[in-house]
Amino acid sequence: MSDLDRSRAQGLMQAAGLDALVLFQPEAFRYAIGAPAGVATMWGRAGAAAALVPADASLPLAAVASDHAALAIRLKSPAVDLRTHRIWIDGVDLQGATRLADIDGCYRRSGAGGPRPETFDRSRCFDLLGDLLAVRGLSHGRVGVDLEFMPAADFEALRRALPTISWVDGSDVLRRLRAIKTPNEIHRLRRAAQAAEGGLVRMAKAIRPGSCLADLSTAWKAGAQDAATAGGFSLSGHWDFISVGPDLSNMAAVVSPGVLIKADVGTLVDGYSSDGARTFSYGPVSDLAQDVFKALEAAFAAGLEQIRPGNTFGAVHAAMLSSMRRDGIGEYFRGHFGHSVGGSVGIEEWPFFSANNPELIEVGMVVALEAPFYGQNFGALMIEDQFLVTASGVECMNALPRNLRDLSAD
Repeated sequence: MSDLDRSRAQGLMQAAGLDALVLFQPEAFRYAIGAPAGVATMWGRAGAAAALVPADASLPLAAVASDHAALAIRLKSPAVDLRTHRIWIDGVDLQGATRLADIDGCYRRSGAGGPRPETFDRSRCFDLLGDLLAVRGLSHGRVGVDLEFMPAADFEALRRALPTISWVDGSDVLRRLRAIKTPNEIHRLRRAAQAAEGGLVRMAKAIRPGSCLADLSTAWKAGAQDAATAGGFSLSGHWDFISVGPDLSNMAAVVSPGVLIKADVGTLVDGYSSDGARTFSYGPVSDLAQDVFKALEAAFAAGLEQIRPGNTFGAVHAAMLSSMRRDGIGEYFRGHFGHSVGGSVGIEEWPFFSANNPELIEVGMVVALEAPFYGQNFGALMIEDQFLVTASGVECMNALPRNLRDLSAD
């Protein structure tokens, strides 16, 4: 099922003067259509799959995808008007076949036989897209494309293939659509945060003098997977940035008394990634580490107070940077203190809590607020939580305490 709010999409496209959006990025395709674009997207080139979102919300969604991906798309999104093109993968339905001699007949009956391209035929995909646009009366329309993804060579080929259409950049409309989450997206992000925290609980139990960084990562992954299983859902991915000790580049580091252990982690549920972080030690840390962490705690609290509907993303950044200045760190210049989260490419989504960012915080956004500090020959400290923006403020999706936790005291 699509995660698109068609009514909101219509308003944003009308404001941008667009008749439709055509989305080629695999993550954007899945967002719009509600099903994966298929293996042919592995090369990161436009033409393997395309989602058509008409500005008129009364018109159905449409898509171009490979014959290999078609079955999954039709099962997940039966209302989508789907056109298929052939890719390199050869497959056939052998229902009723009992002998080798029956196979060719199955190919002929299903239309699966015949030559296939080396990978996929970009021009065929564009032709099918043109047909879909023509059916909707958009052959001379103004159509937005996700140019933040689309390779320049593919965009030029698209313009040549369908020259009567006015192709423009639709990336801003897509970003604004994705910034406000639907209930289903929020549900995935809650689950992802839940699993990631389960991993942190398991990792904390594995922290002992002599534990190596790789062991902590393994423990985190196992705990996250077990938390997902216990919650009745599955993970589609995971990532972790764990550091141990004063040398931030030492991947062979081991835990020793008093060193800093930072875990910035996330799991993915149906492609939607959580983002959170905690800091631990085994034994008392230095006075400097305690003082820096207190400054981060104050900055985090100052930023959190600013996350409310109608305020700007820049106001959050200003509050946190001012807090660090008040605590005596005048040369700390963090580019951003967090961001939206979701199912786009990478962990961090637009908008960001960055300097002078005028974007407004809106109800339905899911954001990660972070207060990090990195020092070579010192270590890493970080606090990060995930929040849903509500009409009255924010709702935290995390449950673990944010303090610098000395595990030797447990």
